[in-house]
Amino acid sequence: MSTGTLIFAYCALGTFITMILFVLFGQITVRKLRKNPNTKDALGGEFIGGWDILNVATALSLPRFVMQKMENSQISYMYANSAVLIENTNKFDRALACVFYWSFMLTGLSLLLFVPLDLFGVFGE
Repeated sequence: MSTGTLIFAYCALGTFITMILFVLFGQITVRKLRKNPNTKDALGGEFIGGWDILNVATALSLPRFVMQKMENSQISYMYANSAVLIENTNKFDRALACVFYWSFMLTGLSLLLFVPLDLFGVFGE
């Protein structure tokens, strides 16, 4: 098995695990937040179904100063309100958000990096 195939297999496995975490986070945490009248309107804009899951994971995973900067920008309606979400979630929800968000970012970026490197023949035959 070549190096490129092995790296792609790890990326595909990471993507599969991330998909499972997406569903788990949506069912465990975001579903609870959608039902809560205090947080229903604090989940951010939703372009497509499930986008609020990514908004909530972002708000619970990024450092507070980064979220404050995004929430004070001109397009703040797109982002979830991290202060409200932190008040209405427990440590397990925040830990699950971090694991999901960073695995989502890591697998996405690694696949985006893998394609051009493979096209340029970095991994060989």
